[in-house]
Amino acid sequence: MTRNQAESLWQHEQATVGELNCHLVVPAHDPATHLITLCHGYGAPGDDLLGMVPWFLEEMPNHLRHLRPAWLIPAAPLSLQEDGFGDGRAWWRLSIQSMLDSFADGHFDILRSHAPPGIDSARELLTQTIEETLQRFSLPHSKLVLGGFSQGAMLSVDAALRGLSQPPAALWLFSGTLICETIWEPLAPRLRSTQIVQSHGTQDVILPSITGKWLCDMLRKAGNHVDFISFAGPHTIPAESITACWKSFEKLV
Repeated sequence: MTRNQAESLWQHEQATVGELNCHLVVPAHDPATHLITLCHGYGAPGDDLLGMVPWFLEEMPNHLRHLRPAWLIPAAPLSLQEDGFGDGRAWWRLSIQSMLDSFADGHFDILRSHAPPGIDSARELLTQTIEETLQRFSLPHSKLVLGGFSQGAMLSVDAALRGLSQPPAALWLFSGTLICETIWEPLAPRLRSTQIVQSHGTQDVILPSITGKWLCDMLRKAGNHVDFISFAGPHTIPAESITACWKSFEKLV
């Protein structure tokens, strides 16, 4: 599917859904068959992952192109303009310096037990937005894909485990990490029917790859299937993870 073809089949909207400002890419002529939600990372603008949608659609396998997923791209609620991030936003605030100091000392495991202040509010806002969007398109949770990048990936796990009324059909996690371990671990079996794709770069200096592996190990220990893509690259979303995401999507059809 070329970008021009995609543009003729989907249309872009901006709306406030729940309490979050959102970009939506919705089918122009047909009912939505699925809802794919992508949450951006810390310090990124609210439309950061909007540019990923054409890329995803270009890579959509031919045998899935009769489907018409709607795309929900919510902007995080907190502005970081006063912190020098321009139009950057956050789902919750980070103590960047203390985190970097801990990483410099090799204390990556500080993340595992960290339950960041603000994650509860972020989870509630995201959950409300997703639930309202599912209602708009008359879609069940079995047609929901939830995912995100970095901080957005962490929030996606949290919402899947203790936010949504039912777990999503799929989780797409890009450069995420394990936090809230004592909270998440007992809840992790909830995702046994969820198709989970996780990717992490071996050259990631923002969230070292070991922190992503901890998340994968925790999810697998609970009996969940995780397709883990380790790639030689930095804090980013690689092409091979897009391919893996569509393979997981096949199982929802």
